[in-house]
Amino acid sequence: MNPLPSISLVGMPGSGKSTVGRHLARQMGWRFVDSDTEIERRIGMPIRDWFPLHGEESFRDVEQDVIDALTQLSGTVIATGGGAVLRPSNRDALHSRSHVFYLRATPEELFRRLRHDTQRPLLQVEDPQRRLRDLFQERDPLYRRAAHYLIEPARPSVSALIGMVLMQLELAGIFDPTALPDSGESPRAD
Repeated sequence: MNPLPSISLVGMPGSGKSTVGRHLARQMGWRFVDSDTEIERRIGMPIRDWFPLHGEESFRDVEQDVIDALTQLSGTVIATGGGAVLRPSNRDALHSRSHVFYLRATPEELFRRLRHDTQRPLLQVEDPQRRLRDLFQERDPLYRRAAHYLIEPARPSVSALIGMVLMQLELAGIFDPTALPDSGESPRAD
């Protein structure tokens, strides 16, 4: 089986993209890149500081450049930001250059995970649960459009999510899990 150009994870904030991506890359022996971390490296500041100074549209411009560059890498697991699918060019780059997994979680589950998070600019509002519902309603069809695979387990562990991703890759004939390097560790459940 030929190696994949890349694997991309999309989904709402708090759906586990970075955690799953980091462990999946380690288990596969691939590189892991978080697009938000790469954006912060490029802009030289935290995203939460960029938003009030430059606005969301400027952020999305940088994000588009980063997604374009990352999707051209091989042997890489990419965790995207929650809004990466808002631009058609990002959805197209993700879908055409990588195998995209949508980690789908309900707004209620996301609120449970994120209710104390002060780092996500789009959730610093009076009613973050309603904001999550609104974002989910807007973005769910876009995630589905970008994705090749939908992963929607009820309260999954990191290990279970990784197993589901690897199983989908094996069933599609695009990755052989018997070729995985032995990392000697198992991811802890979150």
